[in-house]
Amino acid sequence: MRSSVAATIGALCWAAAAPLFLAANVIVGLAWDDPAFSWATNNISDLGNVTCGVWDTTRPRYVCSPWHDAMNVAFVLTSVLLIAGLVLTWRMWGPGRGVRWARWLLLGGSAGLGLAGAFPADSNENLHVLGALLVFLGANAGLLAAGTARKGTLPGRMRPVTLTLGALGLAGSVLFIAQQGLGLGVGGMERVAVFPLPVWACYAGCFLYLTARRDRSRQTPDDRGLPEQAQGV
Repeated sequence: MRSSVAATIGALCWAAAAPLFLAANVIVGLAWDDPAFSWATNNISDLGNVTCGVWDTTRPRYVCSPWHDAMNVAFVLTSVLLIAGLVLTWRMWGPGRGVRWARWLLLGGSAGLGLAGAFPADSNENLHVLGALLVFLGANAGLLAAGTARKGTLPGRMRPVTLTLGALGLAGSVLFIAQQGLGLGVGGMERVAVFPLPVWACYAGCFLYLTARRDRSRQTPDDRGLPEQAQGV
């Protein structure tokens, strides 16, 4: 598989998305004091809430996130990295219906993260929920669609990982919406629903980048466009 400079940059954007998002979840959560942040009890959205107080009538809990601005910026930056990676690698995906569906669904899911960060749950709940649903349903359905892509395509070459993450994310989404934690807590189940998208992007970015490096190392001087004098050295 040959990769253009744009696709290589896109792969690096993808690879950076998951570490950024995970670091923000950990660091912003550590800033909580009373009460401490819980991955089992608290939603990811709680980290971005801009006010302090009791939140959520379904699972009432006191939410107060001192570094909410940092979390919301991380939401948006992660979204930008995911979208940039998708756009810059667009032509590398190959043909097929599965590829077409996957790209658009993943684009919607990536945009959903940005929407969730731009509109915190306690400032505009409707748009925040819309963004969350794009991640829960759109992104994970996109991963499943990518897993059905033809074998020779980019997502087709990553089928086992792609299908596993898509199925895990979709199951987590259904259980989270049903408020079922299954031992992980409802907050933990939300991570199962949301994390597959950035984790897959990180895997895909590393896969694409390493494949491009391997292909470049196999190129002959003629392939690289070197002059004849250089070919004989």
